[in-house]
Amino acid sequence: MSIAPVVDTLERLCTLLRTEVRQRGLRHGLRPVQVEALLYLARCNRYSDTPIAVAEFLGSTKGTVSQTLKILEREGLLTKGPDPDDGRVVRLELTPVGRALSAELALPPALEEALADDREWTERLSVDLRRLLGGMQRAAGHKTFGTCHTCRFFRRESSGFRCGLTGEALSESDSELICREHKLGAAAEAPSGDSRPAEEGRLGSLDP
Repeated sequence: MSIAPVVDTLERLCTLLRTEVRQRGLRHGLRPVQVEALLYLARCNRYSDTPIAVAEFLGSTKGTVSQTLKILEREGLLTKGPDPDDGRVVRLELTPVGRALSAELALPPALEEALADDREWTERLSVDLRRLLGGMQRAAGHKTFGTCHTCRFFRRESSGFRCGLTGEALSESDSELICREHKLGAAAEAPSGDSRPAEEGRLGSLDP
């Protein structure tokens, strides 16, 4: 079976989404890349809120991302600050205004309307699209930037959740955020009371 019809459909969907993002962003004086950076920072976790993570997620150069972040900061949509444990690392945080705007821009109305009438189909579509995205990311060697609770390092414990890579406790809201260190694979059930990082996590390290 030819995948040409799939490619054509995806291209048309992407065009529609990009057009809507561009139009809605322009109403707030933002270009598409600035909107994309804003939406990323609204969804990323504490391991992924750095300029280099934004560049990796967007597939942009450090220079382009640097200019993008400067504009968002100038517009009062984000703040920059040093990491409390490593002053060389810059952390990014959306301001209340930035978070409010990201919430407004997050759901394209046309897409929301198209999916509104069939929740079951929407859930199946979501699973299929994530499967396609993961396959393409693996084939291209890109970071997955998946949701925490779908990561192989995600641990469910009797007391809550934990990251098996860092050993840090996670809240329920943390588990719904996207992560630069995400790795595809089944999340593990940790033995009761066992909060130790996974073996692979102890051997690895977070990039700066």
